[in-house]
Amino acid sequence: MEQPKAITVSRLLAVKRRAGKSYGQLAEETGLTNVYVAQLLRRQAELKPETAPKLRAALPELTEELVEEMMRPPMRSYDPNMLQEPAIYRLNEAVMHFGESIKEIINEEFGDGIMSAIDFYCSVDKIKGVDGKDRVVVTFDGKYLPHTEQKSEHMVSRASGKLMNSHLP
Repeated sequence: MEQPKAITVSRLLAVKRRAGKSYGQLAEETGLTNVYVAQLLRRQAELKPETAPKLRAALPELTEELVEEMMRPPMRSYDPNMLQEPAIYRLNEAVMHFGESIKEIINEEFGDGIMSAIDFYCSVDKIKGVDGKDRVVVTFDGKYLPHTEQKSEHMVSRASGKLMNSHLP
């Protein structure tokens, strides 16, 4: 029987905590980004079979049951109350504040389209600023997806005729 996501996440984070490793360390050991490792442990991403042995080596306390659960397609979601958490609120605020300008630059550089959140990489890094103070670098690296002109002749379901007459008795 499948256990609730919150219980699985709690168990996964406990394994990480007991291992005493950071997301950065786990990323190095698995060849993944630090954010993707966090997504895996929060059940926001699916663990791929070829990556499972590396994650098990990095987190030896991972049980077979947890690994099997991690290899199932996750229910990707978020708690709307999470937006009240200050770090998440500021990230949301930054995207909202800079979003229109970012969209305009995407359109200028690429054309009418969007950045994929599916073919997407994300990392969080720590650097020193010119003043010597710590700075947070959040990198969004997504595939560009152009919007398409919706021509009837390119709509395979209509061109095949299968749907054209589906409304007839």
